[in-house]
Amino acid sequence: METKATEAPRYFKIRVSTILPSRPTTFDVFIMINGRFIHYLRPGELLKAEKISSLDRADIFFVPEAQRANYKRYVFERMNEDSIDAKLKAQILRESSLTLAEEIFEQPEVDQALHDSKELIGNFIDFMENHPEGMAHLISLSSHDFYTYNHSLDVGIYSLGLGNAVGYNKEDLLELGRGALFHDIGKRNVAVDIICKNGPLNDAEWAQMQKHPQYGLRILTDHNCSEAMKACCFEHHESFLGNGYPQQLTGPEIHPMARIVAICDTYDALTTKRSYNEPMNPTMALEFMSTKLANRYDADLLKAMNSVLFRMKQKAS
Repeated sequence: METKATEAPRYFKIRVSTILPSRPTTFDVFIMINGRFIHYLRPGELLKAEKISSLDRADIFFVPEAQRANYKRYVFERMNEDSIDAKLKAQILRESSLTLAEEIFEQPEVDQALHDSKELIGNFIDFMENHPEGMAHLISLSSHDFYTYNHSLDVGIYSLGLGNAVGYNKEDLLELGRGALFHDIGKRNVAVDIICKNGPLNDAEWAQMQKHPQYGLRILTDHNCSEAMKACCFEHHESFLGNGYPQQLTGPEIHPMARIVAICDTYDALTTKRSYNEPMNPTMALEFMSTKLANRYDADLLKAMNSVLFRMKQKAS
């Protein structure tokens, strides 16, 4: 059975690694070959382990949009299986969340994107609550590839870990996680050739890029987001020294949640491979931030970040 690629809006993407070889699917799975969707698995069929091992973790399958609820239920059931360990659950959660994050950032309707983000971030908060050791595995799964949705999801995960460590309650974690997820939403209004440029920006391009916090604030204000979410977006490039942008705020003036997002944003940027520089490993990145960049950040949060990532590294090893 095959259908033309022009019908692609009827499908949504999932990643290979969210399907377990020992659990039959409850939905149809398609692959794309030469621009056509080819029926690959039917409900009740297994994706064999040897086949999974021959595929890349990030390889994409397609599921009919009408069966989205079946796929979400399949993931939910895996996340609640006692026989599946926290490491595998972390992989399933992150990989299923990456495709949802991609949809959120491609979603032209901001209201729908904001609505969908509650479920996405809520899933991570529930996972942290049910599997405290699982956050270490989530951190270790960071792809270190720079795409807006990859970067934003990873900043969201780091921010939740740091927020949880400093005592945020569940309600505040939801706002922090959503604020982190949408911290770069203003880049929607920056020229694509600037966002995707393979190399450093020139002065004119950098001036345009520096406007993304204002663009983001305008978007979130138009959609009645909380002050905390707007601050994460508008203030995540401010510096405790007062030489950040766009407002040159000093430390006490920066919203507490924006301080968390600023640290996590920088950490992810430093550990992410870009076309014009090699990434630092986590230890190097934290050392660099704690020495060369220390005065830019909330000192207590930076110490907490070091402590959180050290503990997570120990648990994941």
